[in-house]
Amino acid sequence: MANPSGVDEPTREYPAIEEPASASAPPAATEPSATEPRGPGAFARVLLFTGVVFALIVALCLGLRAINVLPSFDNPFSDKTTDRSQPVLLQSMRDLSRYVAADGTFQVIVDLQENKENIPEFLVNKRTLFVGSGTVEAYVDFGQLASGALTVDEANKTVTIKLPPPQQGQASLDMQRSYVVAEERGLLNRIGDAFSSDPGRQQRVYQLAQQRITEAAQASGLDQRARENTEKMLVSLFGRLGYTKVTVEFTTP
Repeated sequence: MANPSGVDEPTREYPAIEEPASASAPPAATEPSATEPRGPGAFARVLLFTGVVFALIVALCLGLRAINVLPSFDNPFSDKTTDRSQPVLLQSMRDLSRYVAADGTFQVIVDLQENKENIPEFLVNKRTLFVGSGTVEAYVDFGQLASGALTVDEANKTVTIKLPPPQQGQASLDMQRSYVVAEERGLLNRIGDAFSSDPGRQQRVYQLAQQRITEAAQASGLDQRARENTEKMLVSLFGRLGYTKVTVEFTTP
């Protein structure tokens, strides 16, 4: 008697058990699990995530340091300068009656060499190459006006002024624009400098540069510029006071 249709079939609640494959059949390929990383893509995502987190941490630290929340981590061996200078002492004070009518800025190259005769320079030699920049002022000292130096004619509105000749001051070195280019020393000088120094040598270089600039200013026509500027100033001053003619005369030195 034939079995009814579907009697020998496995029930739907329990799936059929597959028969084991024969030894000769190759094993079936298993599909990768959904939780397993698939190739280099997962590594790239992890690397990207790590970089983003690191960048956020760095930005946070910089922001906290900018608002002085975190301490600064500077170089522990950085240079440190300590100013132990004493208070400034006022030595003198004086009243000036000078009218600075002109000034000139000069530059000089000082090449100062000191050596010994009959001794090679490589043994005993001191040579300094110095570039000095300084300013010289030309002025008229109104404190030296003689009696009767000013003559005023109110009727004709004229003024006559007799002034002392312009003078020049000593050159004032600008240390921000003056510098030592090179220094040469002999073998014995180097050994001697290791035990003692010569601060007076630097002072001699400064004095020589100051002297050269002062001499150059005397031949530069700075005095004539001071005469012209002083005359223009006085003419403008008395002209505003209503005087129509102003005569300025400089006495001979």
